[in-house]
Amino acid sequence: MKVFKKMYWLIYPVLIVVFMLIYDQLFTTDIFIMKAIICAVLAFILSPRKKITLTKKGKIKQIVWLFLKEPILINK
Repeated sequence: MKVFKKMYWLIYPVLIVVFMLIYDQLFTTDIFIMKAIICAVLAFILSPRKKITLTKKGKIKQIVWLFLKEPILINK
């Protein structure tokens, strides 16, 4: 989890590349713009979000992701 706290922002570009590779295997299209937009939207939906919540102790930064049960707290 320590690595994920520091490198969570890398998931978005990695997901775009993975979706582009999958898209190339499934569909045969030469329109790069359409392929990039579709893959970017999918990556945006599935990428983690950084959220700031207000508590009694102050503001807490969290990483919320679709695949995690509990949010990861960032101590900054």
